[in-house]
Amino acid sequence: MRCYRCADCGHVWRQDTSAAAEPRAKLSRTGLRWALEGIVVAHLTVARVAEGLGVAWDTANNAVLAEGKRLLINDPTRFEGVKVIGVDEHVWRHTRRGDKYVTVIIDLTPVRDGAGPARLLDMVEGRSKAAFKTWLADRDDAFRDAVEVVAMDGFTGFKTAAAEEIPDAVTVMDPFHVVRLAGDALDRCRRRVQLAIHGHRGFRDDPLYKSRRTLHTGADLLTDKQSDRLRALFVDDAHVEVEATWGVYQRMIAAYRHEDRQRGRELMEKLITDLSAGVPKVLTELTTLGRTLKKRAADVLAYFERPGTSNAPTEALNGRLEHLRGSALGFRNLTNYIARSLLETGGVRPQLLHPRLG
Repeated sequence: MRCYRCADCGHVWRQDTSAAAEPRAKLSRTGLRWALEGIVVAHLTVARVAEGLGVAWDTANNAVLAEGKRLLINDPTRFEGVKVIGVDEHVWRHTRRGDKYVTVIIDLTPVRDGAGPARLLDMVEGRSKAAFKTWLADRDDAFRDAVEVVAMDGFTGFKTAAAEEIPDAVTVMDPFHVVRLAGDALDRCRRRVQLAIHGHRGFRDDPLYKSRRTLHTGADLLTDKQSDRLRALFVDDAHVEVEATWGVYQRMIAAYRHEDRQRGRELMEKLITDLSAGVPKVLTELTTLGRTLKKRAADVLAYFERPGTSNAPTEALNGRLEHLRGSALGFRNLTNYIARSLLETGGVRPQLLHPRLG
């Protein structure tokens, strides 16, 4: 910072730097913007940004988090226009100490409206009904009244919290988790039959173990080799229980993939009805699946009437967060992790790339 001194009167004045940096700031506005673009757009680590700016790691990290909070986290308009939200759990720390789970809330409105990708709204410590209910209660009435749909997995705590705080919103159990329930039933059945026949877990050359991935492939995507492998597997009468469970799994996939959503809804409704009664007692996995689907039938069927409400974007954002945690070599402070996650997936990227459109 340049200083000037009058040779006659001795008065000293300094160059006005308010346009270049905030008062007492350690980084200029241009340097701070470069740091934000590096982290949000180029996915650089804080260490790389600090090295590029020639400052300490703490200096770069504190400046980036403070500016990120100003631009995004503390923005009062961040929760405006949210009509569809997705909620899921996320593992943020793979250690035994403390609560390693957080509840992730995603804005799915842009996906439903075809206006852009989903964005992270917030993260709350814990994965319980109380965590999600408290977060909803902390929002204002305008936000809660605007929410129309809540997409979630099979955890009943999220559904109960939504029913209590936003009773007018429709809860949707998204296809990703519904199909996973059927896939888990198929895996449990395969392992049970494997153990009953061979007396041990699957070995490399056991037919059931060799087909474990093929069983999870949609029937319309099977290659000739995979189809031949399944036909050979189901010829054996000892595998009839696996074949029956596999048939249910394929019926579920066909319902979700049907080009006519109304027809897909009818197929899913028929599947839930068939699993609710008349399932042989030996097929314990299908009995459990049918009980779950019957209990959440309204949430499962609601998806077919509300396209674009899948929680798949939520899973995609979870993948982005996994990459963030890996590049940072893990986080110890949940507050910093939430702040960095919001910068990574909270929708601030367009503001940095196109500031005049913000």
